Amino acid sequence: MPNSISRRAFLASFAGVALPRALRAAGSIFDVDVAIVGAGAAGLSAARESRLLGRSFILIEARDRIGGRVFTETALGAPYDAGAFYIHWAERNPWREEARRLGVEAIDEASLPRGASRFFENGKRSERGRDRRAFWTGVSDMFETETGPVPDVSFVERVRGDADMERGVSGLARMSLGEEPERVSALDYARLWSGDDLVLPDGYGALVRKFGADIPVRLSTPARVVSWGGSGVRVETDAGAFTAAAAIVTVSAGVLAGGAIRFDPPLPAETRAGIAGLGMGALTKVGLSFGGQRFDLPPNSNLWDSQGPRAGFNFECFPFDRNVVIAYLGGDHAREVVGLGERDAIELLLGRFAGMVGSSARKAFAGGRMHGWSADPHALGCYSHALPGEAGARAKLGRPVAEKLFFAGEATAAGDDGSFGAAMTAGGACLAGRAAARAAAGRRATP
Repeated sequence: MPNSISRRAFLASFAGVALPRALRAAGSIFDVDVAIVGAGAAGLSAARESRLLGRSFILIEARDRIGGRVFTETALGAPYDAGAFYIHWAERNPWREEARRLGVEAIDEASLPRGASRFFENGKRSERGRDRRAFWTGVSDMFETETGPVPDVSFVERVRGDADMERGVSGLARMSLGEEPERVSALDYARLWSGDDLVLPDGYGALVRKFGADIPVRLSTPARVVSWGGSGVRVETDAGAFTAAAAIVTVSAGVLAGGAIRFDPPLPAETRAGIAGLGMGALTKVGLSFGGQRFDLPPNSNLWDSQGPRAGFNFECFPFDRNVVIAYLGGDHAREVVGLGERDAIELLLGRFAGMVGSSARKAFAGGRMHGWSADPHALGCYSHALPGEAGARAKLGRPVAEKLFFAGEATAAGDDGSFGAAMTAGGACLAGRAAARAAAGRRATP
């Protein structure tokens, strides 16, 4: 691939920021110790850990911002998290300590006041939804507290023969994981850690952005080719190429599967099997603003509208007492809505909301934003899940390639117990990034 600028010019573009160690001249085999691809939670954590270990690095990011799928939207006048929201299993989640260190408020989700809960079926008020929600919560609790052996089968197969349970796991899969229940491994889900959940009034994305504020990163610079067949690695971008003793690739499993980055030579069969064994959910958020109008709904209210057995909407109204409504939807239904495009999707959600609170919502509507992660080319999904029969996929992807190519992110987030209990979370991405940086630290740019 021809480079638009020379490698020297590309490297010189970092001169205005303080890299952890000066790029070497005489005696150098590689430009830096570590190449880090992706400046989300994993990439930023890998960069910070590399700096603490005294390793030089170059961090590149395809987006025009840092944070990846941890992003706080502010375009509607009130901040809300368009991606990751909870600091899950807060007792051991590294973002809890980072929030404390950086002076960012984090509060126990259970302590938040509860607003109204209203349930609808095709826009008509119904109390049956209350029972369905309670049952869904019970199914979730059962899946999260299983202690016996769990087979590596789909959610649906796990409860086959119990119609009520099948409906329960369907809601759990779509609205928690963003995926259809027949495509999710029960064993992979059973491994996930549980614990207290914290929320951040100013935004999870705002915390990650503050965490990465002093880390040098080249934005709008997607990796095109990662060559790893020689003694080190070479990363090619549209702005130039550079070499490193090792590389940490933190893009999502969806981006890896989509082939946006070409690996030369092709990745080993085991790594490719790991990528193929992971799916990406489609949990989607659409923010709506109504110019301060609240339609007699108290803060933290929830409206649920069921549109059939495989489709529904949840509207979280005025969280943290702020003037924004956030619509949630998941699974194939979310993919269909995202496929409409932002304008038509917002119109659809506005219509559903107005059908529940009254036509005054249309008159007060001030704007909307859609965050369809499944269609975002830099994500291609909200977060990963193992497909049925593929609970070993995370371990396959997480194994180093030739001891110099490391994959890190929520998809490979193994805890100290090796259970991958931290997967699917920004906390897990942080842990995976740190671990990859420590593993890569043994390779140096100079002999």
